[in-house]
Amino acid sequence: MQQIGQFVPLILIFGIMYFLLIRPQQKKVKEHQAMVQALRRGDQVVTQGGIIGKVVKVKEENEVEVEVADGVKIRVVQSTIAQVISKTEPAK
Repeated sequence: MQQIGQFVPLILIFGIMYFLLIRPQQKKVKEHQAMVQALRRGDQVVTQGGIIGKVVKVKEENEVEVEVADGVKIRVVQSTIAQVISKTEPAK
């Protein structure tokens, strides 16, 4: 019985770590993946590098073409999109 009693605090620590650290991080990753999958032409985005631009084209190979100024387009990996500032309305 003493041996089991020694493991109870350790099990409680792992349970608390799971609910305070691991679970919220997994939720945040799922939300980010959903946001990246929902990108479409016309969305204004911010990259992790701080570049603000408008999505011109969503490519198949996990790339997005972003226009940062008139006539200046850059290719960005979808997972580096940090935030969507404004969404476009879906086509009807």
